[in-house]
Amino acid sequence: MNKEFDCVEMKRKGAEILQKKLAGLSIEEELKFWQERNKALREEQKRLIKRKKRVVKV
Repeated sequence: MNKEFDCVEMKRKGAEILQKKLAGLSIEEELKFWQERNKALREEQKRLIKRKKRVVKV
C-alpha cells in the first residue's frame, strides 16, 4: 500500500518534536510555553474567523 500521507506518522513526529522542545524545562517554563502556545492559537483562530467573514461577505 502506497500512502501519500500517514496521519499516525505525522502525529508521532509532532509528539517527538514537542517532547524535544519541552525536555529539560522546569514546570514553570513548561507552563509558560503552553500559555504562549494557547494565546497564539486563539489569535490565529480569531484571524481565521475574521478572514472567513470577509470572504463570505464578498
